[in-house]
Amino acid sequence: MDAVVAAAITPLPAQVRELGRQPYTPVWRAMQAFTDHRDDTTPDELWLVEHDPVFTLGQAGKDEHVLAPGDIPVLHVDRGGQVTYHGPGQLVVYPLLDLRRLKIGVRDYVCKIEQALIDTLDEWNIVAERRDGAPGVYVAGAKVAALGIRVRRGCTFHGLSFNVAMDLEPFHRINPCGYQGLHVTSVLDLGGPSGMDAVKPVLLAQLARQFGLELQPNRELPDLHAA
Repeated sequence: MDAVVAAAITPLPAQVRELGRQPYTPVWRAMQAFTDHRDDTTPDELWLVEHDPVFTLGQAGKDEHVLAPGDIPVLHVDRGGQVTYHGPGQLVVYPLLDLRRLKIGVRDYVCKIEQALIDTLDEWNIVAERRDGAPGVYVAGAKVAALGIRVRRGCTFHGLSFNVAMDLEPFHRINPCGYQGLHVTSVLDLGGPSGMDAVKPVLLAQLARQFGLELQPNRELPDLHAA
């Protein structure tokens, strides 16, 4: 019995790749390719990235929620959700996880990501919460983190965007996540740190705790050119 219990709580390995700042499309195509080619033995991965400025619309996204994009490109992508903005100063994390191996469903997956973000913000005494029917994390009604996911053959791609210290003006050019007038905030504006290096290890530790992962740095970037 003890061996069974020990096996159940043994963390699963997951590789962490830090991609730096990248345009959106090559990373999107690379995580599609990773998901399409993985099998039951492929280790899970977490990709961390900052994107060049871009608006993305999910599969059910409505163009009417893009109000005035100006010089920022708009891409239709294959995640759930409506429109959001990615840009420098925003930490984007793409969990490439096998939910079957983790023995969790999609609803639990979303809740665990939200809880990891809530617990991360608690590190700086920022009280955050989730909202029923509106995935993401909020502080005093303002959204600080957005979720947009896709699950294919039980494996996840796309993920979360966490506003650390960024220019929030582009959010005024859209109805964020399809909600007119939704206020958006950042960790810096809430009294937290301004640097990615302060936020990344805290969020990674919370994600590892939620999903039972043993994180292993991998300095090799995915092949973004081939994708």
